[in-house]
Amino acid sequence: MQSRESNLSEPSEVPAPVHHNWVYRRVALPVLALLRMGASPEKLAWSLAVGLLIGINPILGSTTVLCLAVAFLLRLNIAASQLGNHIVYPLEIVLVIPFIRLASRVFHTAPMPLSANELLHAARERPLALSRQLWLWEWHAFILWAIFAAIAIPVIALALTPLLRRLLKRVEHHQYPLLSSPTQPEK
Repeated sequence: MQSRESNLSEPSEVPAPVHHNWVYRRVALPVLALLRMGASPEKLAWSLAVGLLIGINPILGSTTVLCLAVAFLLRLNIAASQLGNHIVYPLEIVLVIPFIRLASRVFHTAPMPLSANELLHAARERPLALSRQLWLWEWHAFILWAIFAAIAIPVIALALTPLLRRLLKRVEHHQYPLLSSPTQPEK
C-alpha cells in the first residue's frame, strides 16, 4: 500500500474531455443511440424523412402534433421523426412565404402583400376578409406542401436507408462509438 504523499506526487492522467460540435451532439448522437437500441435502418430512414418533411409544412405551430400523429399512425419511430422535425425548424420559417407565394400562383389567388403597412391596413379595414384570405393562402400552401412531401418523403427515405445501414454496421462492430475519447498510451 502506498502512502498518501506518493499518490499526490504522481500526476494523474485524466483524458481531456472531447467536445463535439452541435450537429454531432444533437443529430448524430441521437441517431446512433436509436440504432444501438435496435431501430431498423429502414424504419429509422422513413421516420427521419417524415419528420424532415412535416417539419417544413407552412402551417406554423402544427409540426410537432402532426409529426406525432403521422409517426403514430404509420408506426414509425416517434423520437426519430421528432428529431427530423426539430432539425428543420429554421427552414420552416424560411419556406413559409415561398410556399404561400407559389401556392397563390398555382391556385390563381390574390398574392400575399409582404408590406407590413398593407397587412395592418387590411387588418383595420377588413379584418374578417383578411382572416379568410390568410386561411386561403395557408390552405393552398399546405396542399402544395402535401404534394411535395408525398414525392419527397420516399426519395429521402430511400436515400437515407443505405447510409443508416452502413452506420449500423459500424455501430455493431464498435467502429463508430457514441462518444469518442482520446486513447491513452499503455504503460
